[in-house]
Amino acid sequence: MRRILVPGRNCLEITDADESGLLIDARDYYRAFYEAAKQAGHYILLAGWQFNTRVKLLHGSDEAREKRQVHLLAFLMELCSVNKDLHVLILSWDFSALYALDREWFQDILFSNWGQNEQIHFRFDSSHAMGASHHRKVAVIDGAVAFVGGMDLCEARWDDRRHLSENPYRVGPTGRPYPPVHDIQGFVRGKAAARIAALFCEWWSESGGGMPVLPDFTGDYSIRVPLTLRLPSSQVAISRTETRSIIPDRTPVTEIRQLYLDAIYAAEDLIYIENQYFSSRAVYDALLRRLSDPGRSRLSIIMVLPREAHGLLEKVSIIRTQAWIIESVLELAARTGHKIGIFSTVPDGYRGEMDQTYIHTKLLIIDDRFLMVGSANTNNRGMGLDTELNLSWEAWADDDRALPRSIRNARVSLLAEHIGGGRAG
Repeated sequence: MRRILVPGRNCLEITDADESGLLIDARDYYRAFYEAAKQAGHYILLAGWQFNTRVKLLHGSDEAREKRQVHLLAFLMELCSVNKDLHVLILSWDFSALYALDREWFQDILFSNWGQNEQIHFRFDSSHAMGASHHRKVAVIDGAVAFVGGMDLCEARWDDRRHLSENPYRVGPTGRPYPPVHDIQGFVRGKAAARIAALFCEWWSESGGGMPVLPDFTGDYSIRVPLTLRLPSSQVAISRTETRSIIPDRTPVTEIRQLYLDAIYAAEDLIYIENQYFSSRAVYDALLRRLSDPGRSRLSIIMVLPREAHGLLEKVSIIRTQAWIIESVLELAARTGHKIGIFSTVPDGYRGEMDQTYIHTKLLIIDDRFLMVGSANTNNRGMGLDTELNLSWEAWADDDRALPRSIRNARVSLLAEHIGGGRAG
């Protein structure tokens, strides 16, 4: 069995992890981040496409068990007030004017409490190529634990695995309800988290903030968080997308795109994809190549995608291309004997044609031996324009039974959630 992950080709490196796993949906991720942040001794590093100072991290019984603040900025300020050694660095994409009406304004002032809080440091980051965005979603605590995936700490992300059609907790800071949403965040503990912290420092420096001076890591990985699912692997791969830019001087990095191509071609039995989009020409070509190979085994392919795009901009820019790609893949699979199913999900309490659970995930599973999750969508932006960060796990030894079993359990758990079996408490 040939390895999929190759450092320098489709990943930056494969590094050690004392523990790793998945947080499925924002209730689990926000709760895990909250628990980890409470244990922070020196620093919290946050990078994202979007933030909101008033986003509520805990709801219901999770909130009732806590005595601390549960809104993002109030929570961070409380942590800083009781620990004068704690510093919080927040790096947010300096968003395009196209998104201005959907964003909280003056965040650089709000997060710093009008310059009064010297422990919370916020920067808007525009150090990317023209037309690109910083799309990675990362949280690191003390270089000991890190979260990487598709979820920002902002409004309209929180949901639990029930995905009820109506949920009194699923409202934004203004009290406006939003539809059900599904997403996944990866988690690592150990050297992998320290490596992600080092990447964050590079991003901060490139944004013009100077190189952060973080405390020397002591090797204390004692921070504990509740996970949805554990992945029993001592190694995890880190992959990136970065496009060419002049300021800063950055050469193109297409590790995530190459990893999709290599993983799809390596598939022998199963490809399972959950993604917000499926419009990448490179991924489409990789599927055509694999499906058209007469000497290879027949595949079962499952894709879980949103029923409808969010917003006019997405509908205009992506959906027509996506529909053409999907139709082409379905036709080729029918001609070549591969099995393919493309699904969207509806919430518990389905109310009609337009009702959906919005799929925001960026997940790939191959043969239950390889799993990748992160910020990169399977569209052209995620594969080559925006800055992205993904994590991957691979079982490559024939005697490795634990990781494939866990990846299979993750896939089955997700399918159960999508058909109404994800009854969260």
